[in-house]
Amino acid sequence: MSGGRTTEGALSSAKWMAWSSLHPECEFIFQLEKEERHCLQYIAEQGNRSTEGCRPFWDAVACWPHAAVGEPVQKACPAVFSLFKNNTGSVSRNCTSEGWSRAFPPYHIACSVDDDLPEAEQSYFATVKLIYTVGYSISLVVLAVAVFILLLFRRLRCARNFIHIQLFVTFILKAVAVFIKDATLFSSDDTNHCTLSTFACKASVVFCHYCVMSNFFWLLVEALYLNSLLLSSFYHSLRCLWGFTLLGWGVPVLFIVLWIGSRVYFEDTECWDINEDSPYWWIIKGPIVVSIAVNFILFMNIIRILIQKLNPRLIHFNNSSQYRRLTKSTLLLIPLFGTHYMVFNFLPDYFNVNLRLCIELCIGSFQGLLVSILYCFLNQEVQKEVHMQWLRWQERSYGVVSPAAKCSQMDTPF
Repeated sequence: MSGGRTTEGALSSAKWMAWSSLHPECEFIFQLEKEERHCLQYIAEQGNRSTEGCRPFWDAVACWPHAAVGEPVQKACPAVFSLFKNNTGSVSRNCTSEGWSRAFPPYHIACSVDDDLPEAEQSYFATVKLIYTVGYSISLVVLAVAVFILLLFRRLRCARNFIHIQLFVTFILKAVAVFIKDATLFSSDDTNHCTLSTFACKASVVFCHYCVMSNFFWLLVEALYLNSLLLSSFYHSLRCLWGFTLLGWGVPVLFIVLWIGSRVYFEDTECWDINEDSPYWWIIKGPIVVSIAVNFILFMNIIRILIQKLNPRLIHFNNSSQYRRLTKSTLLLIPLFGTHYMVFNFLPDYFNVNLRLCIELCIGSFQGLLVSILYCFLNQEVQKEVHMQWLRWQERSYGVVSPAAKCSQMDTPF
């Protein structure tokens, strides 16, 4: 299943969202090793029992218990096969006077594990890798252009766009982190990515964690800022922007440092990307889950406020067209602010791994592209400013173009 190696780095970047802790290939290997250890412990505990009948043994896939001669034993398909194929089959062995019989039906038949599974998985992961590579590449380029535009024009420099720029940067860093992780883990086909343990590998994992955490926290900042605008009870001073900056960039640093310390002193194993049954994983997962939950609550509050402000009885007291525009943009941005992550938070870590790969990698890789379009390229202020600069460049000899309106805090991406 060597083809899966080319996608483990990207899967590791997606696991922060999907909460999957390992590439399926590595998970298959480590789960087998775990089951083998449990089986050998069981065999050792049964060592003092009678030697009559068939002794328990590990057949490299499943653990078979002690059985009397003539006793048939049936076992369900090992759970590790569910990582690649959903199955409900079973395998049997008979205890004979000469020992255990062969497994019947064979594992690959009883458990629906196709002989060409490695090739099928290789093709699937190669397709996923191609899609997310294209997605992150396009997003990175478009986001970089969006940041350049927002920084280039003085009239676009306001608190709202400052926050947008920080969010764009987190998406850029997340894309870069995926490419770095791929290059670090899979610079050579001979590298055993499941047991790799180098400083570069661990550093790439830490960088991925930080980029993803900062992305979630800046999404939270966007929600907090939008709520504060609607409530009209928040003064956006320079001190507040520093507070947002500390929340978006500083808080993830705190949790990353705590997590690094826990891994160094308690779980310095492999490339630090294996989090199965690790209580220290919650140092990173916990804050992200909380940020998603708070973000969801804030967006529900935004909808509640907008519904109240759009009440026909209050139409004379509010700028109705302005709030309608804000409602439209807010509803379009809800999926981009982590609402769908609420669904995954209540599902097991390995629920439909392939589906999560598709959603979190393929669709998620284009998230930065969508955010940049909504926040920058569809923003009327940006369009007007770019258009004015274009006219100035074309019509310098015909006079001065009217200056654009100043950046308004209540303007929306549309």
